[in-house]
Amino acid sequence: MGEIGPRKLIIVSNRLPVSVSKKAGKLSFQRSVGGLATGLASFYRQYDSLWVGWPGVAEEKIKEDLQTVKRHLKKENCVPVFLPQSLVDQFYHGFCNKTVWPLFHYFPNYAVFSSALWNAYKKGNQLFADVLEDLLRPGDIVWVHDFHLMLLPALLRKRIPELAVGFFLHIPFPSSEIFRLMPWRDEVLKGILGADLVGFHTADYVGHFLSSVRRILGYEHSFNQILTERRMIQADVFPMGIDYEGFRKAIESPAVKEEIERIRQRVGSNRVIISVDRLDYTKGLLHRLEAFELFLDRYPEWRGKVTFILLVVPSRVGVEHYAQLKRDLDEMVGRINGKYDTIGWIPIWYLYRSVPREMLSALYAVGDVALITPLRDGMNLVAKEYVASKVDGNGVLILGELAGAAREMGEAIIVNPLDRGAVAKAIKTALEMSDEEKAVRMSAMQRRLERYDVVRWASDFVERLLDTKARQIAFSGKKLIGEEADKLIQDYSKARRRVLFLDYDGTLVGFRDKPEKAEPDPELYEILKSLIADEKNDVVIVSGRDPYTLQRWFGDLSVSMIAEHGVWIKETGGEWEMIELLDNEWKDKVRPILELYTDRTPGSFIEEKEFSLVWHYRRCDPMLATVRARELKDALLQLIANLEIGVLEGNKVIEVKNTSINKGRAILHWLARDDYDFILVAGDDWTDEDMFEVVPDWAYSVKVGFGISKARYRLDDPEEVRELLKRLGGTK
Repeated sequence: MGEIGPRKLIIVSNRLPVSVSKKAGKLSFQRSVGGLATGLASFYRQYDSLWVGWPGVAEEKIKEDLQTVKRHLKKENCVPVFLPQSLVDQFYHGFCNKTVWPLFHYFPNYAVFSSALWNAYKKGNQLFADVLEDLLRPGDIVWVHDFHLMLLPALLRKRIPELAVGFFLHIPFPSSEIFRLMPWRDEVLKGILGADLVGFHTADYVGHFLSSVRRILGYEHSFNQILTERRMIQADVFPMGIDYEGFRKAIESPAVKEEIERIRQRVGSNRVIISVDRLDYTKGLLHRLEAFELFLDRYPEWRGKVTFILLVVPSRVGVEHYAQLKRDLDEMVGRINGKYDTIGWIPIWYLYRSVPREMLSALYAVGDVALITPLRDGMNLVAKEYVASKVDGNGVLILGELAGAAREMGEAIIVNPLDRGAVAKAIKTALEMSDEEKAVRMSAMQRRLERYDVVRWASDFVERLLDTKARQIAFSGKKLIGEEADKLIQDYSKARRRVLFLDYDGTLVGFRDKPEKAEPDPELYEILKSLIADEKNDVVIVSGRDPYTLQRWFGDLSVSMIAEHGVWIKETGGEWEMIELLDNEWKDKVRPILELYTDRTPGSFIEEKEFSLVWHYRRCDPMLATVRARELKDALLQLIANLEIGVLEGNKVIEVKNTSINKGRAILHWLARDDYDFILVAGDDWTDEDMFEVVPDWAYSVKVGFGISKARYRLDDPEEVRELLKRLGGTK
């Protein structure tokens, strides 16, 4: 972690690791419990770090004590984000817990889609951004955590572009078919993509995220790298670890040993199954009890010999779904105990309360079997804590396959949480497992948890974030802003003869779902007129479009034009000419292939130009289009192997044309005839690389968008290109 150097590391989460409360007029500060707060508490103190989050109390309740709270939290390297009660209700209890939580855990029937809650979510993220803006400097590292703050990365990126921003989602990311149910899906994805590195617990969640990005936003990815118009974003797997040594040492403490003895006196010689969970419909508590009931029914020899300790921590008290779950849970526990209990034996020891860390460690130590079978869980650190706590190796973990932890704890008994029979059989298998097999399974998991503990997890993420940021810089080239842009303006002002080669689609205008919709707007005409008005300038519009379209759009302006990627050229005031004579006989061979793939790919269409054929797939399902585009390219390359034509890949298009013609060859027509002392060439895709290659090294070559390029400089989008041209033309 030495790479951080003088940079600050700012951890941002909905809750601070320190909770504030006020009772009877007295402030109280307590260290928060939970996976993130507990796991990162030791990590963030090792560096020049701050932790930003909500202190857990509404702003109104501590209005007179805000400065006192700030001073106390400052000693803990914490910065509070104060939220009014109304926003806590609609942002945290509302959108986060009523919309995102159920949807991301595959309970869409529980999800509430409310514009008022969405607006509160946006406001909550804005408040976090406001606090952070005063703390951050370019180059700082910001690590944003979890589903409460999915809009925050983009908000920070907009305010301070030079930040290194990481985002980690601690809950599952659902399949694209579930995620797209959210009306604000675009905004949420764009918010997350403000990060440089996006982390998940499992490869499944990464795959679902990438699929949603492709299907909903249309961004392609390769090796988990997402390429947007402006940046490259890395998505990757970082299974969260725990404070392994902390849980091992806790078992030896006198308080824990005392608690262990108390529990053993209560259960006697019975074998112990433990279950530790929050009260939540995602945890599968009722299914777990049904499986235990089936176990007692199918294997009566274990009645009176096993005690199931069910610890349920209260959660979201007062919420309808949770209140009903609590009633069902109470009823089921009572029914099972009433059905099977005998004098001196109660099957289920039911604890509905929060417990201190000492009792939790004692439960882990006493438990012969840990039964952890959530219906859906991002990771489930309880499973890891149980394994870490089994110092003697004498324990068995039964783990539901829908918990993220199941992906890395294969030595556990993995079960389908909805298969009651399989879970019942797993309980029997665990109770009857030999000590040797228990030790082998447990030691393998413990070695893994010891190597990849929470500090290693956090260090791994931050190091990968810095590496991603470095690759972004190397990949993107130098941004044409600030001093570089000022130098371009100075060189332009001093020049005697200038030429501007301007690609059209993706450079002067953005892309549209249909090519004919991307016609010039009044602002673009005004920009071009201002440049043409200077007699020192030659302005050349370079495009893959046909000459008839360009003539219709720009024929009234005194500009030169290049059409069909260099097949046709037209000088100011002149007529259209071909660079060389071409034939179209190859079209009859190629067209049937394109028509076949058009029929097989809904939403695609063929554009026929005089000397090329173009297959467009911007409006297609992104997953299908990626497959079909690859298949089509392979088919075309085999077909044209002996012909003098080539296959070009553009932005959501595949074009077939003569290989001897390109934009670079076309602009040589101007470069060869005049002694220009200022050259600007701007383009967005790889067909423009031929232009960048033929201009002199001193020319201002500009890649629009993100990606590897021969260009010297980069601008993000057509809006930035227009702003630059306005400065050149004196319209800004």
